[in-house]
Amino acid sequence: MAKSDPFIRLAFSVQEEQEMEASAALFYQQMSRRRSVRDFSGRPIPRSVLEHAILAAGSAPSGANMQPWHFVVVQDPAIKKQIRDAAEIEERELYSNRAPDEWLKALAPLGTDANKPFLERAPALIAVFLKKVTIDEAGLKHKNYYPSESVGIATGVLITALHQAGLGTLTHTPSPMKFLTKILDRPAHERAFLLLVVGYPAEGALVPDIERFSLGEISTFI
Repeated sequence: MAKSDPFIRLAFSVQEEQEMEASAALFYQQMSRRRSVRDFSGRPIPRSVLEHAILAAGSAPSGANMQPWHFVVVQDPAIKKQIRDAAEIEERELYSNRAPDEWLKALAPLGTDANKPFLERAPALIAVFLKKVTIDEAGLKHKNYYPSESVGIATGVLITALHQAGLGTLTHTPSPMKFLTKILDRPAHERAFLLLVVGYPAEGALVPDIERFSLGEISTFI
C-alpha cells in the first residue's frame, strides 16, 4: 500500500555553537591524519566494520535518490590475485606508453610504479561500481541522474567511514578498469568507478610527507 504522505519529519537537533565548533574542529583533526596507505597488514577486518562503512556510503545523497552505486567487497585471495594481475597489465602500459611526462613527474615524489602488491596483501578490496541505469524487478530501465557526482560523494563517505573505524585505504584507479566488470561478473549497465584498497596499515608503514593546501588556498568566503 502506498504511503499517504511521502514525507517524514526530519530528525535533527540544533547544537550550541560552542559544541558545533568543537565537533567540527575534532573531525578536521581526525581527517587531517588520513593518508593513502600502500603497505598493509594481512590482518583480517571484521565483516561488520565493512558492512557499516558501506551502509554509511549508501546514505550519501544522489540524483533523484536513484542511489546509482554498487559495492563489491573482495576478500578471496584468488580473486584478489586476478585483480592484481589485470591491474598491473594496465599499469605497465600506463607507465610505459600512456602517461605524459608531466604526469610521471608529478607521481615521482610518491614513489609509485606499475607494481601493486597491496592488491593481494590488503585483506579487502572494495570495487565501487556506477550504475548508468537502474533496472527494476520488471526488467525496465530507469535513467540515473548525476551518477558520477553521486557515486563520487558516496565513495568519499566510504573512505571517511573506514578511516573513522581505524582502517587505512588507498584509492586505485587503473585505466581502463573494464577487467573489474569481467572478473567480478557485474552487469553491462554498471561500470567500474574506483577500486578501494582497505586494511590495517603494516607496522612501521611509511607514507609520503605531503602537505595540504591551507584554508585560504582552497576556499573563498563571500
